[in-house]
Amino acid sequence: MSNPLLSLNYEPALESLGGDYFDEVPAADFPQHILRFRNDQLLPKLGLDPAQVTDAHFIQAFGEFHCVRPFLALRYHGYQFNEYNPNLGDGRGFLYGQVRGTDGRLYDFGTKGSGRTPYSRSADGRLTLKGGVREVLAAETLHRLGVRTSRCFSLVETGESLWRGDEPSPTRSSVMIRFSHSHIRFGTFERLHYIRRPDLITKLLDFVIEYYYPELHLAASTEGLAPGEKYALFYAELVKKVAELVAQWMAAGFCHAVLNTDNMSISGESFDYGPFAFIPTYNPKFTAAYFDYYGLYCYGNQPFVCQGNLEKLQKPLVCAIAQTDLDSALAKFGDYYNAAYRQLMLNKLGFEQLPEADGDELLQLTIKLLAESQVDYQGFFFELRKQFAPTWRDDASQIFSEAEPTDLIAHWRQFYCHVLQTLSSDDLDRMAERLRRCNPEQSLLRPTIEAVWEQIAIEDNWQPFYELVKRLQNS
Repeated sequence: MSNPLLSLNYEPALESLGGDYFDEVPAADFPQHILRFRNDQLLPKLGLDPAQVTDAHFIQAFGEFHCVRPFLALRYHGYQFNEYNPNLGDGRGFLYGQVRGTDGRLYDFGTKGSGRTPYSRSADGRLTLKGGVREVLAAETLHRLGVRTSRCFSLVETGESLWRGDEPSPTRSSVMIRFSHSHIRFGTFERLHYIRRPDLITKLLDFVIEYYYPELHLAASTEGLAPGEKYALFYAELVKKVAELVAQWMAAGFCHAVLNTDNMSISGESFDYGPFAFIPTYNPKFTAAYFDYYGLYCYGNQPFVCQGNLEKLQKPLVCAIAQTDLDSALAKFGDYYNAAYRQLMLNKLGFEQLPEADGDELLQLTIKLLAESQVDYQGFFFELRKQFAPTWRDDASQIFSEAEPTDLIAHWRQFYCHVLQTLSSDDLDRMAERLRRCNPEQSLLRPTIEAVWEQIAIEDNWQPFYELVKRLQNS
């Protein structure tokens, strides 16, 4: 029987750009292949029935790496903690292939931990099993929370012993497949500027617009837009996408931790989860990465950092886009972010729309309550989902009735009750479903991850991991 994963219609999209953007590389040969995770939720996106795709099919395609198209290690640079680094590129991964989903969009299969490339430098090109487990959990949590994110397609344990400075070593190895819209990064353009190839920048812009901004590509064709106009509209749309993405992170209580420009996708999609963490309580200074000594990428800085990364991207793009157009587009970042964050937080509080004054006041009171009480961030919203009742509109004392009676909670209760009184009965009926959709029961704090990993590391017991994934996807 043929392998459905190898029989997909792989497109040579990025491959058609030519060798200025990548290097063809081989995959590593691994001594062992144990499928630890397969994401059956993603198979229907490719027109595949999970019942017809076996574990052996996954191993053959994404552990043994049977080749359908050439494997491409992408070239890129990046600003890392505000320092420009020209010594980057795919050092432990490659583009396995690109396929169309049932929605007509192009998707990438990208590897992590698949072996050395020309950009590995002194590293081994491998991924620790714990790192793979963490990325599976991060991506599924973010997807459930409504964040635009890459997801893990599969995770295969590969039987090698790795040495790492941030994990007890030797530690187990794995190779992961990341499923996303694009692996083209801000740093892909930054490299082309560094090597002084504006012709390759415009060529890449045309490619990105054609494949990842199809509505803009169609409009440019039908309306006869000049290249500069088309490129300016692309940058303006990217600014909007990134602002909305950061708002999604902030509402979800997510700290990416390594917001270098090489970790930012040109499609405005979140990916590459290393030392990420979800905030336990509302704290803008919360920092996820132990090596972020000055808190540059702390939770509260994320909007500022991403806006700054978009500004850095102007340096390579100015060869194709007028500086006035770049500045005009970036000036809207704050408005996009504030509108998206406000809407997402109101949704988490159960509301679809509120008058501007009421919405702003409720959001300010909620942030104040979260910050000063230091209540569990995810737990607050889940308890709101769990305890909400339409009768709250009639009696403010019923709202979080078991909470410790403080002036802070009392003020919040009264205003929440006031806002409920502005809603119709139909609006109240819809609130319960909105609260359920926006506030999952299962959170992903560090102790939860460590508890699951301990079972794997000590007893090779994967059941807690599978149960956690199921709760993250469905709670």
